[in-house]
Amino acid sequence: MGRNARKRISYVLPLANSAGGHRLGVNGLAVDPVNSILYSGGRDGVICAWDLGLDLNVKDRDDKDPFADSNSSNYKPPPTQFRQQVQAHTHWINDIVLAQNNEALISASSDITVKIWRPAAEDVRPPQTLGLHSDYVKRVASPGPHANWVASGGLDHKISLWDLSGGGQKLQIAVGDDENTAKGSVYALAATTSILASGGPESIVRVWDPRTGKRITKFVGHTDNVRDVLITQDGDTIMTASSDQTVKVWSMTAGRCMYTLTMHNDSVWSLFSDHPQLSIFYSSDRSGVIAKTDVRGCVEMDEGLSVAVCQEHGGVNKVISAGEYIWTATSSSSINRWNNVETEAEIVLPESYKWHRSSVATTRTRYPSPPTSNSPPPTINGSSQKLPFRCILRMSNTAPFPLYSAKDADASTVYSVTTTRKASDAFVDSDPELTVPFRSLPDFSIEGQNGLMKHVLLNDRRRVLTLDTAGEVMLWDLLQCAPIKSFGKRHLEDVAPEVNTIETVAHWCAVDTRTGSLTCVLEENYCFDAEMYADELQLEDKIEFREDQRINLGKWILRYLFSNLIDKEIKRDEAFRHMLLQEKKGSLQRTGAPPSIQIPEANTNGWKDASSGPTSASTIRPSNGFHLPAMTPGLSIGLATPALPIPVLGTQQLNTLPTTTEEGAQLEKTQTQQSQGRDSSDYFSATPHPQPPITLTANGNGKPGASADTSEDAVPLSPSEPENANQTKKGNALFSKKFNMSFKKKKFGQASSPEVNKPVAVDEKSEDSDSRSSKTDDRVVEDNFLGVIQKIRHGYEDLVQEGAPVLTSTITPSLPSETPVLKPPLATTILIQEDRPDSGGVADLFEGKVGSLGQQADLIEKVAPVWLADVLLRNVITFKDIVKVSFILEPYQNLLPSIASDGYIPLIAPPEKIVNTNSGQSNNRLNANRMLRARKILNYVAERIEPAPENPDPDALKPEEYLELYCQNQLVSPTMTLASIRAHVWRGGGDVVLFYKSNGRKDIKYAPRALTPPAASASGSERKTSSEAGSLSRNS
Repeated sequence: MGRNARKRISYVLPLANSAGGHRLGVNGLAVDPVNSILYSGGRDGVICAWDLGLDLNVKDRDDKDPFADSNSSNYKPPPTQFRQQVQAHTHWINDIVLAQNNEALISASSDITVKIWRPAAEDVRPPQTLGLHSDYVKRVASPGPHANWVASGGLDHKISLWDLSGGGQKLQIAVGDDENTAKGSVYALAATTSILASGGPESIVRVWDPRTGKRITKFVGHTDNVRDVLITQDGDTIMTASSDQTVKVWSMTAGRCMYTLTMHNDSVWSLFSDHPQLSIFYSSDRSGVIAKTDVRGCVEMDEGLSVAVCQEHGGVNKVISAGEYIWTATSSSSINRWNNVETEAEIVLPESYKWHRSSVATTRTRYPSPPTSNSPPPTINGSSQKLPFRCILRMSNTAPFPLYSAKDADASTVYSVTTTRKASDAFVDSDPELTVPFRSLPDFSIEGQNGLMKHVLLNDRRRVLTLDTAGEVMLWDLLQCAPIKSFGKRHLEDVAPEVNTIETVAHWCAVDTRTGSLTCVLEENYCFDAEMYADELQLEDKIEFREDQRINLGKWILRYLFSNLIDKEIKRDEAFRHMLLQEKKGSLQRTGAPPSIQIPEANTNGWKDASSGPTSASTIRPSNGFHLPAMTPGLSIGLATPALPIPVLGTQQLNTLPTTTEEGAQLEKTQTQQSQGRDSSDYFSATPHPQPPITLTANGNGKPGASADTSEDAVPLSPSEPENANQTKKGNALFSKKFNMSFKKKKFGQASSPEVNKPVAVDEKSEDSDSRSSKTDDRVVEDNFLGVIQKIRHGYEDLVQEGAPVLTSTITPSLPSETPVLKPPLATTILIQEDRPDSGGVADLFEGKVGSLGQQADLIEKVAPVWLADVLLRNVITFKDIVKVSFILEPYQNLLPSIASDGYIPLIAPPEKIVNTNSGQSNNRLNANRMLRARKILNYVAERIEPAPENPDPDALKPEEYLELYCQNQLVSPTMTLASIRAHVWRGGGDVVLFYKSNGRKDIKYAPRALTPPAASASGSERKTSSEAGSLSRNS
């Protein structure tokens, strides 16, 4: 685990309780014939085990008991029963294989892990990770039931061998390195104890030595992706299936391709055989055809028999066989069981057909003469079989195949139907679409469940619409972790406009449904970006919130997903503090300790003798002006150097503001000529509170001005002022630092501001380093969740050393007034994952449920990131710059005065309406937090176009009740945020232009303005912007 690797938190919303089974398509199948158990691995990351209840050990027809019930004509096999399942992976499972005498199940997944699960163990544990690739793992192979290793291959161009006893990686093979090619992805893999065979998109079959990792040989002949591979038990023959619609047979001895089989007319996806020499094998293709091929007793392989057993509705990802049955895995969540076909059955041919071989004069059958055995005809489940002609597949272009006798009267040899039933076959080339599979319906279907396959995240980023495999549309709440409403079987695109809202919320989580469930991913760099207003909540318990209080969505959900863990850590913290105090108390109660220690008298220059000081003190005092208190040995340790007194800075004052929600850090209050004459509260903040919601500042470039007043009595400034202030500060900083010079710049055309005593900057780092105990400097804390706990405990230890009689907990999770109580379902899955910088994958470090996180606290402390501990235990989130939106405020059709300081009243107002009001300079080009509501802007306007009442009326109309805000000729709701206005109303770049007007519910008394034309104004450039904004309104 890399120290600096980025970690993230994911939680999976639980689906409705239902029977076991897959929710998405199935990619892997494995069967245990001894215990009659079928294992399946799906795209939902789940491994399922199924009790088949079948006798799968019968391999030969002669071994069957003719009197057994299974051979009766009315025999019906028992239905498959669900056994157990486990959420093994967080991405698709691509392949599974049984190993170690079917006691271990190995799975390969797109979550880049290879895992081992022992379902038959006495203490069944969750699947354990054998190892990691750096990209999707596509295949896994076992060399045999008694081997102690498996091989895996994936898209990282690597084949890895893993020790099943926990020894980790035994060997790694770089597939493309020996050919200096960037290719080498592994889509097919097979293993024996002596060789490995792999294939991929390059259409090359490579053979490796599993002991050394060296390449033995390679086979070239396919023209498309190699999708599957089989190896005979002796390792001399390799069979491969390809997307080029062929199955090729390669000889290790001859070093070449021996046969090319073309029984499929589509991409061949899967091969299976449990025959040591692959004499009977099964193949499946993208069209859903499953073929069984029997080449026993044939001199040439293409003389064998290939039968179309059945056909699925879609491509078959995996086919396996055991006993008298075949199982198929497709993109459906259900698994079908089919009755097998006996290839020794008689082939029923019309008399008008005759056999013809295109390459030789006569055909060669598997048996030189018709069989004379008196054994009963082959049966499957009690019924004798005959193979219809239309289910027979032509194995290759050189194989014998039947034709109408009328079409080829010159055929050299014609066999009777009874003597040709063993011959290979194919359909007539002129009509290849006559293929009819032998089985039309499956014998049994293991029904799957419905999983989510599509989703739409709504504008509020708290609700998600999903579509499942049954076509049902569901609305989910990401904070409640539960479904809200079902819309039935409808189109997702039709439902989305009905439930979507006009609002804009910052991106705070990533949502996906790749495993059939709704997964929400939280990462440190964006999970704390989104907020919502508390008054928009619909809570069962009434909570009093501050005006315009906002709730951080990421902190809110994390607080209650891990509430069980927080409770556990609080208990551990209490126990640790109690232990420290008890240890300290025990160290003070030493038996036989003297009541005092007598120090011999000494007359030393610069020190007073003991007799001249207080008689009750045993320690001499220095006479240099610094007097340390008398300390009892063992209670505390004094500072090695007395602290110097803090100098008094005369008339200098340090005016600072408390940390605000928006700024996140203390800012110095800058006094200017305008701010000195004002003492009113900020126009974009609520009533004075330790954490005012929003402070709106003004500048000319849409960015926070360095010299803009951000205190509670801030006044929006002209854009030229903060720009000049920035330039002055920047010039002094860059130029005067080098030459130790200072410059004073006097603004042209403006009265000089009186100099203000500035506070002395304090170096916080040096303060911390001086006050920090030397014992903490050499302490090493871990870079994880546990490291935060260690820092907290070190603080307790320091307090005890200083003699603190009581230790107060410093674990301070957020309170319900900040994060209202949520109750996520206890079955919600929590994942802690780590990004792998050398790959495109994510590794799972932890998996648990909301209800059991407290029991797994030790593991979480080791793998969870520091930022998670900060937000859970200290209520601290990562600081980020506030995202602001720039906008221009103009009076609608100039019916009200402009808020700009260079504005003028274009109408002749009655004298009784002109009163003294805000005379400070202001600006109509502003910016504010993107979460600022329109009502705050109306408050800002109201305070600048009319005077503040001397005796406020508590029942007076609020500005939002008698003023209106318009954008693009649309009335803006008072609760709409700036971000929503820009995204859904303004819908463009540049500054958002807003117009304010009165709705007539209140008689507004205008404030006087300088009746100066815009061209003669001191801020002419800004007035030009206002005029342009006004023309935009008129043009629109």
